Amino acid sequence: MGQDCLRGAIREAHRSAVWQVRFCGCARGAAFQSAAVLKLLFIGDIVGRPGREIVVAKVATLRAELGLDFVIANGENSAAGSGITGSIARSLLEAGVDAITLGDHVWDQRGWEGEIGGLPRVCRPANLPAACPGRDHLILEKNGYRLAVFTVLGRNFVGMKGECPFLCSDALLARTVGAGLADGAFIEIHAEATSEKQAMGWYFDGRAVAVLGTHTHVPTADGAVLPKGTAFMCDVGMTGPYASVLGREIAPVLGRFLDGMPRRFDVAEGDVRLSGAVVEFDPTQGRAVRCELLTVRT
Repeated sequence: MGQDCLRGAIREAHRSAVWQVRFCGCARGAAFQSAAVLKLLFIGDIVGRPGREIVVAKVATLRAELGLDFVIANGENSAAGSGITGSIARSLLEAGVDAITLGDHVWDQRGWEGEIGGLPRVCRPANLPAACPGRDHLILEKNGYRLAVFTVLGRNFVGMKGECPFLCSDALLARTVGAGLADGAFIEIHAEATSEKQAMGWYFDGRAVAVLGTHTHVPTADGAVLPKGTAFMCDVGMTGPYASVLGREIAPVLGRFLDGMPRRFDVAEGDVRLSGAVVEFDPTQGRAVRCELLTVRT
């Protein structure tokens, strides 16, 4: 589990014909309806054109119907399933996404390293070397509340290696919330191992508004508000075609498993869904009051 890093730190309801919310977290005070509560939607890995299209088609409606204050999306697979481009990032932002995070496919698209710096609402993984282009965190503001946003790569079973996600996140909290530049923090842990993600949740319980996972493209059923008030979910799933293997056409993937021969894994098309998590939190206390898995179908 990366002991060098971990040492010392250790409801389904249909809203309409096109989208549903599954309540998978415990609410701290189920009747909490204060107007002071802020709502955040975190959209899981956007995969290819199908993922981009459902986000562009649905995000404005979701903002209005759910009363969302912040919308954050992981866009690292939005360009043909690997990486992102400037034009794609701008289209997502124009559709109503407030901030875009990235993961281990951050540099997959040629020329992206020259574009990311000109996109002030996009951030790369924070635990990559400081010399890498792009921002390591963002600060969003709504009604005077400043939310620091950043993502870190896990170190177990992830090809791109970064510095310790725990210590990097500690440092970013100190630079943002600790320095008075933000009132709370949203942490994305882009990692393969559920153990590493759970450890991140417990380590930052009470110190972050939310710790939400991405990377596996499979939504998990462990959404919760942890004892000290941090929203947590191992993986919010992917936004893209679910009649697939992790967003890719099924037949080539099966072939690869069966005979081991290399094949092209194109993005699939069927059963497109937007998957993510909705977090409600009390800005005066910096504590989450609800964490829900959101699934939106076309």
